[in-house]
Amino acid sequence: MRTHFCGELNREHIDQTVTVCGWVNRRRDHGGVIFVDLRDKKGILQVVFDPDIADMFALAESVRNEFVLKVTGLIRVRPEGTLNSEMPTGEVELLAGELEILNQSETPPFQLDDDDVHDDIRLRYRYLDLRRPEMQHRMQLRAAVTHYMRSWLEENEFLDIETPMLTRATPEGARDYLVPSRTHTGSFFALPQSPQLFKQLLMMSGMDRYYQIVRCFRDEDLRADRQPEFTQLDIETSFMDEDGIMGLMEAMVQGLFKSVLSVDIDNDFPRMGYVEAMERYGSDKPDLRISLELKTISDLLSDVEFKVFSGPAQDPQGRVAALRVPGGNSLTRKEIDGYTEFVGRYGARGLAYIKCNDVAEGREGLQSPILKFLPDEAIGEILVRTGAESGDLIFFGADKANIVNESLGALRIRVAQDLGLVEDGWRFLWVVDFPMFAHDERENRWSALHHPFTAPGTNDVDALEANPGGMLSRAYDMVLNGTELGGGSIRIHQVEMQQRVLKLLGIDEQEAEDKFGFLLNALRYGCPPHGGIAFGLDRMIMLMSGASSIRDVMAFPKTQTASCLLTSAPSPVSDKQLRELNIRLRKPQSET
Repeated sequence: MRTHFCGELNREHIDQTVTVCGWVNRRRDHGGVIFVDLRDKKGILQVVFDPDIADMFALAESVRNEFVLKVTGLIRVRPEGTLNSEMPTGEVELLAGELEILNQSETPPFQLDDDDVHDDIRLRYRYLDLRRPEMQHRMQLRAAVTHYMRSWLEENEFLDIETPMLTRATPEGARDYLVPSRTHTGSFFALPQSPQLFKQLLMMSGMDRYYQIVRCFRDEDLRADRQPEFTQLDIETSFMDEDGIMGLMEAMVQGLFKSVLSVDIDNDFPRMGYVEAMERYGSDKPDLRISLELKTISDLLSDVEFKVFSGPAQDPQGRVAALRVPGGNSLTRKEIDGYTEFVGRYGARGLAYIKCNDVAEGREGLQSPILKFLPDEAIGEILVRTGAESGDLIFFGADKANIVNESLGALRIRVAQDLGLVEDGWRFLWVVDFPMFAHDERENRWSALHHPFTAPGTNDVDALEANPGGMLSRAYDMVLNGTELGGGSIRIHQVEMQQRVLKLLGIDEQEAEDKFGFLLNALRYGCPPHGGIAFGLDRMIMLMSGASSIRDVMAFPKTQTASCLLTSAPSPVSDKQLRELNIRLRKPQSET
């Protein structure tokens, strides 16, 4: 139906007769001449309708936004003074000779170039939202990313293998989405949170190198980078250690950014241990574009009379840390109160601070309600340890270490964003040497920091049981600009080690057999050493496109309450369908 896309036309096409199709982005009537901005997936072209062709002009007068048109005419240079350098097609226009209205449109619920439209409206009319050039670009970027990944992995001898969508429920950290079975009364399938066990089984099957771009499902509370269904690039390899897997993934990511964004990524992907990341940044996914760091000062404050500091400083599970903010002396009391409220969301009970007016004057050059509680020696060492200069501000966190890390780690990012302290660029990082287990004090039990199939840093099962809290895992996360792009590990490939790990996690022999019997049995038949990684594809494209949420890079996402405004899902089903599934809904008890 068309000879060219709208966004492709330029000076090279002057004096050519072309046919284009698209949507009316805007219609303007200027003193008897009608201008239409016609839009397709490649861009926008200005179309001019002259009153000399009366029938066509009359038809053009009826055109409104989002009408679908087919226009044939002559490409010409725009008149002097009307050139638009901000548009790729801004030097030319199409003088229409023929017009066909392929379809009409009701008045859209929002103007597509209006950036101030509520998300609920965009999601309810997602088919309109996806017409916006910004969304078109994101979907095209997503397609380019997955195309490159598939090509690269297949060139490197990875097999694209599908794994089941209907499987059994296994404890993987989040609630499963369950699917009732019609043929097995009272039993349920689970939608996979990840293909973890299946990809390990593929390694046991001799597939050697596997990949899959796969949908995963988790019934959990949502936020900007979470959705109930999301997409992973899932990868697993046999006979390869951490260095081999990490090196392969670095090469893939470098090639991806070069191919899709024309960005050269430095060959050096730094590695940082988990403990160091938490100590310096309060996070296991630190944003290295921000130079601000946390400094532990517990040793300086353990003997002060100020219990707010000395209590956590003396607590083996506590931490007192300082965060220097360059130029932060200009922050107002209202702004500091705002940051105090912000860290309170992470469990902090307050936010102490010192303003550094003139550090050369010592105590006299500082301003803070807490100065009277601190000895000169401690103040002097805090200034040295944080590197504070005149004009800076120092924030303090004092509590359990996890609360200090979470609150000051989040504050570090928030302050840097507010004060323009975030550098440009792409900063990759591998975080390694994670603890194997985390201990739940309330339930007095161990939990897997990654998942129960991650290999520990030892092959000695007795050493693992003797000191689970001190054991590191063979896990690794790729981080980009403060976001975890992907996480992986070397897996357990010996049945005895897997049984011991499950036992440490409080899963007894019978439960292990019930839930993981198929995996344990497979481990007994010559399982090769293997490991892999899974990348959050939505998160990666969110970063690459500059979007603020993974919803902006998914065609049909859910809301914060895991509902689809477009299709009104989830929705009730008929009694007939429920009876076929042998499901009876409880009726609410009548009030007495």
